[in-house]
Amino acid sequence: MEYLSTRNNQLHETFTNILFQGLSKDGGLFLPSSWPSIDVNTLRDKSYEEVALHIINPFIGGDITEDNLYEIISATYKNFTHPQIAPLVNIDTNKYILELFYGPTLAFKDYALQFLGNLFSHVMKDSDKKITVLGATSGDTGSAAIDAFKGKNNINVFILHPHNKVSEVQRRQMTTVLNDNIFNIAVEGNFDDCQNIVKDLFIDEETQNKTSLTAVNSINWARLIAQTVYYFWAYLQLEQQQVSFIVPSGNFGNIFSARIAKHMGLPINQLHVATNQNDTLHQIISSGNMTRKMVEQTYSPSMDIQVSSNFERQIFESVKNDSDEVKKVMQDFKIEDKSFLHKNHKGNQEGMFHLKLIIKSEELKKLNKIESTKKIYNILDHELKEHIHSIQILLS
Repeated sequence: MEYLSTRNNQLHETFTNILFQGLSKDGGLFLPSSWPSIDVNTLRDKSYEEVALHIINPFIGGDITEDNLYEIISATYKNFTHPQIAPLVNIDTNKYILELFYGPTLAFKDYALQFLGNLFSHVMKDSDKKITVLGATSGDTGSAAIDAFKGKNNINVFILHPHNKVSEVQRRQMTTVLNDNIFNIAVEGNFDDCQNIVKDLFIDEETQNKTSLTAVNSINWARLIAQTVYYFWAYLQLEQQQVSFIVPSGNFGNIFSARIAKHMGLPINQLHVATNQNDTLHQIISSGNMTRKMVEQTYSPSMDIQVSSNFERQIFESVKNDSDEVKKVMQDFKIEDKSFLHKNHKGNQEGMFHLKLIIKSEELKKLNKIESTKKIYNILDHELKEHIHSIQILLS
């Protein structure tokens, strides 16, 4: 199995290489060059671990033997607290809930991150290589990653979370782990700010030369294929010709795992994305409007995201694997929330944002500064009146 990048469709990488890279050096996300096909009927009457083996193995392409992969999978789920690993519960006629809270931190991300921790340990067991796991979290990814990697040899873990914007349970899960290889960083800002820091470090050559960085956010391809398993598992518990899934989404990773399952042959009728007030995904899907807004803090902090990293994979498919078009879409516009720098300033207005706006536009660069600024202000008229206290604009 070979992998390409959403920003370079001529790339040819192996599974082991992309496992540790996480993010491609060109800033894109990895995808397989082709989709393996699975006959769902061959998976009936198999255990969760056996289903996982059949789903994950084609993506590894011989980098790990099938026997070793099954050992990794078995070790991953042996301490989950339900005998079915991910039970499907009937709540009404033709309506079910897939329960994904039987891992050590009670988050659905345990299903992938426990696998990732064991996978990393296996690949590195005969190596002197040391790696640094770097991740941004709105809550559950951080606690699940820390539990999965705590105490692992030759692996240091740095997790960035937005200060005072994760649940108290998740904050304690992250900050009370005392293993020497675990480091927590609270960032003044929101999840998107944390994610921007992580992305910038991954494409910074100086940082890459100093340390071996790898990601455990859902930008890491191994995360997504491990999550794909429970969509097959859910279908296998039913006697239905087709199924549809409704998936709460923040970073678009979990719903894209369902998309992977559909590519592989799972008879999915529809996929529905559920959002909170941070509804950028809803806007894009329903209207094609990709305007980025400020993050609103809600009672579901894991979904308080405006820039859904994995949506780049969906864009890549939507533009028929045209990596040049993806680069244009993803690199033209960037917002950084700098409100934390101004929170103690006299005259600062509660709930108003201080933003840094970076725009790549040949059209705006042809205008003088006053004309380009006026054009941007006209577009942001409502936001400037209602939400923005100050704004810094940079054209590149």
